[in-house]
Amino acid sequence: MPQTAFQTSDGVDLCVEDTGPADAPVTVLLAHGWTSDNRVWDAVFPRLAERVRVVRFDHRGHGSSGHAPDPAIDRLGDDLAELIEALAPAGRLVLVGHSMGGMAMMALAARHPDLVRSRAHAAFFVSTSSGRMREITFGLPRPVAKAGQALMREQGKRRARRAASVEAAPASPAPKPPRKPSPLQLRAQRAFLRWLLFGAPFQRADLLSVADQLGVVHGRSAAALRSSINRHEAAEAVRVYRDVPTQVLTGARDRLIPAEHSRAIAAELPDAELVVYHAAGHMLPYERADDLVARILTAAGRA
Repeated sequence: MPQTAFQTSDGVDLCVEDTGPADAPVTVLLAHGWTSDNRVWDAVFPRLAERVRVVRFDHRGHGSSGHAPDPAIDRLGDDLAELIEALAPAGRLVLVGHSMGGMAMMALAARHPDLVRSRAHAAFFVSTSSGRMREITFGLPRPVAKAGQALMREQGKRRARRAASVEAAPASPAPKPPRKPSPLQLRAQRAFLRWLLFGAPFQRADLLSVADQLGVVHGRSAAALRSSINRHEAAEAVRVYRDVPTQVLTGARDRLIPAEHSRAIAAELPDAELVVYHAAGHMLPYERADDLVARILTAAGRA
């Protein structure tokens, strides 16, 4: 399926993959998480597209989309609203957000509540959070977790500074290629991602895909969004979905956004279905793709 560019109101080109006409009766919109891109839906997207119109895209600063200085979760909510207005101006919506994509759905509700109330036929909050992200310990003792978070922030700042310096530097006729990580560094990165993001069992191809998506994210955008995620508090926005059939999905072994965060979302939505997958981690679009596809198709069929 060919990818196209959609330009937002502030001039950022978002990479979009769309399988159907704008007047389709139902559109499934897939929003990915922080430092991922639309490839996180590779096990889900084609199987949905056989039955229903599907739109997936790269958030600003991720994948093949453009970037803008200091993006925030609120802006991602506006991006969703603009995508919907341009690509799916009519018909019913099934909104699916993984991790930061779920937070973007909350920002959509906070900033465009009438759109959610009038158009959303179903919503899926997948491995996401409505707040208190600063308190996450990754299943580690709090002092160790705080030290790790400080290290991650510093690494993010360094990546942002490098990205900014590259953007500010004058054009060079022979730019230096980016330095490739050593085999040891690659093994260490993959081991960390395996521990942080996946439960058991996991597929090596999925881990390599996640690592590759991380490798192409824009450093400054990632750092700004990480800061915005730490400030994210959206319990009130979640309540906009109270009249929308909603499912809240999480993995029992999710270290990045523990299951308690999904329980907090479900507590704001008395009629929501909460699903905790035994032994699964954070990457449910890979780890539990079969069940996720079945649930989305069922919701789309009801529309």
